[in-house]
Amino acid sequence: MIAIGCDHGGYELKQKILAHLRDRGLAYKDFGCDSTASVDYPVYGKAVARAVAAGECEKGIVICSTGIGISIAANKVPGIRCALCGDCFSARATRQHNDANVLALGALVTGPGLALEIVDIFLNTPFSGEERHCRRVAQLEEP
Repeated sequence: MIAIGCDHGGYELKQKILAHLRDRGLAYKDFGCDSTASVDYPVYGKAVARAVAAGECEKGIVICSTGIGISIAANKVPGIRCALCGDCFSARATRQHNDANVLALGALVTGPGLALEIVDIFLNTPFSGEERHCRRVAQLEEP
């Protein structure tokens, strides 16, 4: 199960990602928003992050205009490692090295074609489990 949420700036890209997830037969839970009317990104970023942190969803995707604000909001939730990715290398590396569990995208920064590639890489790349990466992820989780 994939949690997904956005603010008004990410709404159109979220619709494209939802269609892509449906085409791939992947289950998701949409935490909103539901239009391009102005809303506050922390509401949706934190809702996705809480669902992932609680184990309700395996991974999450959050989207706003730049991806910056919504990634900061998601990272406020304990247990979340949200990575803002604008390229395929970063999407792969953050899964392999950081075991990132939430992907942030910037709708005004990353076009829809690239965004869908990034989503696929993020969802399909496993954590490496290498000792050095496990150690570093554990350090990230320390208060």
